[in-house]
Amino acid sequence: LQKLVNETFQKLWFTPTLHHDKEAMTRKILNITDVVAACRDTGYDWFEQLLQNLLKSEEDASYKPVKKACTQLVDNLVEHILKYEESLSDSDNKGVNSGRLVACITTLFLFSKIRPQLMVKHAMTMQPYLTTKCSTQNDFMVICNVAKILELVVPLMEHPSETFLATIEEDVQVLPEEYTTIKHCDKNFYFTAGALSKLKNQHQEDPNSTILTANKPALLRSLFTVGALCRHFDFDQEDFKGNSKVNIKDKVLELLMYFTKHSDEEVQTKAIIGLGFAFIQHPSLMFEQEVKTLYNSILSDKNCSVNLKIQVLKNLQTYLQEEDTRMQQADRDWKKVAKQEDLKEMGDISSGMSSSIMQLYLKQVLEAFFHTQSSVRHFALNVIALTLNQGLIHPVQCVPYLIAMGTDPEPSMRNKADQQLVEIDKKYAGFIHMKAVAGMKMSYQVQQAINTCPKDPVRGFRHDESSSALCSHLYSMIRGNRQHRRAFLISLLNLFDDTAKTEVNMLLYIADNLACFPYQTQEEPLFIMHHIDITLSVSGSNLLQSFKESMVKDKKKERKPSSGEETESDSNSGSGSESEEEASKPRRLRKRVDSDSDSDEENDINSVMKCLPENSAPLIEFANVSQGILLLLMLKQHLKNLCGFSDSKIQKYSPSESAKVYDKAINRKTGVHFHPKQTLDFLRSDMANSKITEEVKRSIVKQYLDFKLLMEHLDPDEEEEDGEVSASTNARNKAITSLLGGGSPKNNAAETEDDESDGEDRGGGTSGVRRR
Repeated sequence: LQKLVNETFQKLWFTPTLHHDKEAMTRKILNITDVVAACRDTGYDWFEQLLQNLLKSEEDASYKPVKKACTQLVDNLVEHILKYEESLSDSDNKGVNSGRLVACITTLFLFSKIRPQLMVKHAMTMQPYLTTKCSTQNDFMVICNVAKILELVVPLMEHPSETFLATIEEDVQVLPEEYTTIKHCDKNFYFTAGALSKLKNQHQEDPNSTILTANKPALLRSLFTVGALCRHFDFDQEDFKGNSKVNIKDKVLELLMYFTKHSDEEVQTKAIIGLGFAFIQHPSLMFEQEVKTLYNSILSDKNCSVNLKIQVLKNLQTYLQEEDTRMQQADRDWKKVAKQEDLKEMGDISSGMSSSIMQLYLKQVLEAFFHTQSSVRHFALNVIALTLNQGLIHPVQCVPYLIAMGTDPEPSMRNKADQQLVEIDKKYAGFIHMKAVAGMKMSYQVQQAINTCPKDPVRGFRHDESSSALCSHLYSMIRGNRQHRRAFLISLLNLFDDTAKTEVNMLLYIADNLACFPYQTQEEPLFIMHHIDITLSVSGSNLLQSFKESMVKDKKKERKPSSGEETESDSNSGSGSESEEEASKPRRLRKRVDSDSDSDEENDINSVMKCLPENSAPLIEFANVSQGILLLLMLKQHLKNLCGFSDSKIQKYSPSESAKVYDKAINRKTGVHFHPKQTLDFLRSDMANSKITEEVKRSIVKQYLDFKLLMEHLDPDEEEEDGEVSASTNARNKAITSLLGGGSPKNNAAETEDDESDGEDRGGGTSGVRRR
């Protein structure tokens, strides 16, 4: 696929155009810049990768059409920039041409990143754009991209004129006016470092001094400049420091670290920028304890400034990008002398250093994913992607975090995280499956962090027309392997077990995903429904038993009747709702008499209400734990309606049968949405922390009785006569309808050809587990 994409774009964009065919070249320029402009929000990684692949493929070839095409494109882009600038005076097309100008300069910057030599002859043409007056966002983009282009291109120029360098320095206002050329960088460094040291001493003497406030611009410039000079020059070399015994890098570290503790955030940010520059030249400084403490505390502290977090992440990103550039250059240099060198003597010191550094900060960078601000998540993901691409860490530890980032609201981040997972899955089969459940749980935590309205429960699907599961990509990666898919689904369903003690909102999030996963064959939802039945039969019984025990236990504490005395509540304490006379009746007769009687139901509620303990904790516990069972009931009903399954189809399913039996494609119904009203109401009302009123108590007791009825009829009695099965089914349907908030559990879809027996259960209830 990648080869096909490369070939297609090579024909479209990177094939030389005939010199006289100006129309074709203009059309090509417009196409490329339009695409670059459209990708402004999603990023340009694809363009850089494409260009890099195409240029690399012809490095050893005698004829280099891509290189020739790139030269043509760059030359013509510069021509178009000049045309657009001339036409900006035309008020009618000002907005359009301003956008075109930005797109052209952005495209030139992308070319410069991959092959800066192409722009060397145009550097002087681009320089005047640094003086653009900033009145719009487009003006700002022009200055930024031109500055980036010149940063890449000027170092490649042979003997640039003093006037040209002086003009650039004046435009960017980085260096003091007294020192105007790079030849004086040594003196400039000591001048700036001296000024910084003086400002530090003044601040130590009096942090509130008005002199410092007046000198703030100079302080900010000095912090940036000292770091920037350290990035490009090692001042500890003899050429620079001569006979001096002072360790320059340590002195710079001390100065910059001092100002990271300044009360002004802008000063802190500039100091951290300076540190980032210095670390590119001296990465070993990142192992210093004070640097580790600074970086990790900024990344870990939830209350820390977003700007500082982003700057630390940017520093790590820039360091890794520089290392990547160095490694690529080293790789190219090695190829030139590979035949003469001995591979045994090669030592990859640089990548070893990068690996150690990233292992030092990895945990905190990954934890930065759990942040409300998308910009923080964006830079954290960039750092992780660079780290993985360079092979600096074992990828398995990043898998859950990448799964979590795959649920991000922003498509560019989702796609980048998903792509990293695909790459990991190619190289290490089974890693994704191994961390899938942990990734699902972590994705819930990310959604919690992103959620701007804490009162609204976190949902597990996208709120758009597709209503696709947030973890759809994860499921699509796992579903191809039957064993991995089943293990994954069972692990998710096990979270609903009463012993798992999973919080209700996370269960809702998991249920949302299970309801909206991109299932393809009938076997997938049938397998889920089969295991829902098993979970219900166990968890439901445990739930009822714990509720009954709490009532009996507390009732005994409240009052011990004298011998021979029997009260209404005592006679009901064993079951919580039925009299002894009623309880002695055969179950099928008993239910046939009272299953549809509203007055009897009211009597049952009143009986249980009398048995309730004063302490409402067991009630709250029941309401909390029952949400898992309610969600499973609703999930089964949803999947049944979505796929048009009949009860007989669900009952006949066996997971041990051949995969071919249920390998048919699903015929999805439209307009079927998963809306577990009971659980949503429970979470929105914050019942777990609210005061329990009599009305709430009655609703919980009613829910308890419905559960009791459902569990009694979960499996039809084998001893019942043929005519009695429908009565049991009706009772179960009534219980489910009541539990799910009044929605009919009947499946409205037409019965399929799989429904062979008229005597089989056609209700919406849970199919018989023990009977199977």
